[in-house]
Amino acid sequence: MVAQLITNGIISGCIYALVALGFALIYRTVRFFHFAHGVVYAAGAYLAYTFAISLGLESILSFLVASILAGVVGVGIDRFVYYPLRRQKATNLVFLLASFGVFIFLQNLIQLIYGAQILTLRIGPVKEGHHFFGAVITDTQILILVVCVLLFMGLWLFIQKTKLGKAMRAVADDPVGASIVGIHPEKIILASFAIGSVLAGAAGILISLETNIEPTMGMNAVLKGIVASIVGGIGNIPGAFFGGLLLGLAENLGIWKIQAGWKDCIAFVILIVFLLFRPSGIFGIKTREEQL
Repeated sequence: MVAQLITNGIISGCIYALVALGFALIYRTVRFFHFAHGVVYAAGAYLAYTFAISLGLESILSFLVASILAGVVGVGIDRFVYYPLRRQKATNLVFLLASFGVFIFLQNLIQLIYGAQILTLRIGPVKEGHHFFGAVITDTQILILVVCVLLFMGLWLFIQKTKLGKAMRAVADDPVGASIVGIHPEKIILASFAIGSVLAGAAGILISLETNIEPTMGMNAVLKGIVASIVGGIGNIPGAFFGGLLLGLAENLGIWKIQAGWKDCIAFVILIVFLLFRPSGIFGIKTREEQL
C-alpha cells in the first residue's frame, strides 16, 4: 500500500515539477506570477489531442509539435499582453490581473472550440503494469517519469552551460546591467516564455496520457506548480523540481489516512506551513545570481 502511494506520489510530483520548472523560469525574468501558465498547460493537451486523435498523426510527432505550439502560445501571451504592459511600466498588480484575464479568455476559447466534454489521449488496449517492490507502475507512468527527469536535467544543463542560459541568469540578476553589456532583456524574456511554455505543454500532454482532458484542467495545475515553486524557493530551478516531487508525495501519502477528497487541500496546508516556518522554501530564496 505504502509503496503504491509513494509511486503514485512520484508520478504526480513529476507533473507538478514540470509545471513548476516552467513557472520558475518565467518568474525569474519577469518577476510576477504568470497565472496564464496554467492555460498553456491545457493548450498543450488539447493540441496533442488535435494532432494525435483528430488528425490521426503519429503519436510522438504529435506530442513534439503540440509542445512546440504550446511554446508559441506562451510567447504570444507575452508579446500581445505583457510586452505592451512592460513598455508602459505597469505595476505587478496590473500584470497579475492581465494574467488572470488571459487565463479566463483562453480557457473559454478552448471550451468554445472543443466543447466542455471530457476527452482522452489514451489509445490502444489497457495493459497490466509492472510490479516493482510491491507497487504497480504502468508504461505510461514510466514514460512520465523518464521524460520529466530528462527535461529537468536538460534545462539545468542549458541554464548552466549555454550562452543563452547564462544570459538568462544575467537578466534575472540585473536587467539594466545585462543590457549595458549587450544582452537584450526582451529577447531573454521571449526565450524564457518559449522554454517555460514548452515545459508546461509537455506536462499537459504527459498527464493527459494518464488522465482525461478538460478545459478547466489548467487551474489546478498552475496552483500546484506555484505551490511547488514556493516550497522549493521561488525562482529556484532545482527547488521547483524537488518541490513538485515533495508536493506529489505529500498529497498521495496524505490520502492514506484521510479521504481522497481532501487531496488538493494538502498542497495549501504545505504552503501555509512553509510560509510560516520556512518562507524561503527548501533551497531558500537566494540572491538573484545564486538562484540558478
